[in-house]
Amino acid sequence: MTSIHDLRCEYRLDPLGIDAAIPRLSWLIEANRRGEVQTAFQVLVASTAELLADDVGDLWDSGCVSSDTSIQVEYAGRPLASRQRCCWKVRIWDRDNRPTSWSAPACWSMGLLQPSDWSARWIGMDAEDVPGTSPVPRQLRRTFAISTPMLRATVYATALGLYELRLNGARVGDHLLAPEWTNYERRVQYQTHDVTALLQSGDNCLGALLGNGWYCGNWQFWQSPQKPIYGTQPRLLVQLEIEYVDGSRQTVASDEAWSGTTAGPLRFSGIYEGETYDARRALPGWD
Repeated sequence: MTSIHDLRCEYRLDPLGIDAAIPRLSWLIEANRRGEVQTAFQVLVASTAELLADDVGDLWDSGCVSSDTSIQVEYAGRPLASRQRCCWKVRIWDRDNRPTSWSAPACWSMGLLQPSDWSARWIGMDAEDVPGTSPVPRQLRRTFAISTPMLRATVYATALGLYELRLNGARVGDHLLAPEWTNYERRVQYQTHDVTALLQSGDNCLGALLGNGWYCGNWQFWQSPQKPIYGTQPRLLVQLEIEYVDGSRQTVASDEAWSGTTAGPLRFSGIYEGETYDARRALPGWD
């Protein structure tokens, strides 16, 4: 018996916010006999789980493709739009040209592919820093209300520096040192999270810890005054998009309506130096 599992899009399991206009798909093959090979494959990609369950690939039906390739198979269906959700599955033909059963379904979603998809603006705080020292980490927050039954909520976030996102007191995701180091003058990565389960009817609070990281930390020259490579102040970019059952949408984006402070317990944060935490300055419930 031969089966297909570990379906991946851009090398990830069920990823959110894929930025590649033509995602690459892959899968693993497991067989109970030696010398098994894939002689052909068929990929179905659908816009809903229901269509996929009915074996309808309204976004892409590759048909039977004679190939032993099971990695970096490029999506070749209808053009994909920002935020689009894609459900997919695959089957193969074995060395005896017999088709396997369909794999379990997998999914991916597209990210914000165009600059116009972003309504969020870069925010930060500059006023309380001492010249010649690393900027003090920031705590930024925004409150908002929900009064309509939700369908789904997705947050897109990044920083010039490092960030940790909080929603109603809970941490969003498990990333460490997000959004990671890039050449900030050319490219900044962002992360996408499904936060539906963290939202509640009524008042909500979206918060972020914002640190220096590689962007404006004193990590390369090790001298005073500080001479950062990229910038002198960290910045945050966040866009929370809420879809409601009635078809309406709400966006909570980083802008001038956010409030923030540098008076919290984190007095210093450095990639190599570690953190200075003053528990006397703790702000319970800030997020």
